Amino acid sequence: QVQLVESGGGLVQPGGSLRLSCAASGRTFSNYAMGWFRQAPGKEREFVADITWSGDSTYYADSVKGRFTISRDNAKNTVYLQMNSLKPEDTAVYYCNAVVFNHRPVNVFGSWGQGTQVTVSS
Repeated sequence: QVQLVESGGGLVQPGGSLRLSCAASGRTFSNYAMGWFRQAPGKEREFVADITWSGDSTYYADSVKGRFTISRDNAKNTVYLQMNSLKPEDTAVYYCNAVVFNHRPVNVFGSWGQGTQVTVSS
């Protein structure tokens, strides 16, 4: 089955930036709206941002509005999350997945990827 692969995480200081990438094999990636989710230690996974299949519309959680930007390049079969002005509370494992209405993840790819760790600390 197709597997989602997240990358680009790392350790940054508060106020720093990171650019995450999400890729999947196959030709159907561009057929779906895609979203980013994150899970901090001891907390439930939460929605971060998503983008329509065509890339013409985006939506963000209130906690990241104005700081994060989601984008996609269907030709490269990749979705990105540009994260600026990072805060310690952004520390989490970040995951991508297909999404449907109300920003809910949908099991198109069979399972979640392993995610990529983002740590914001001084």
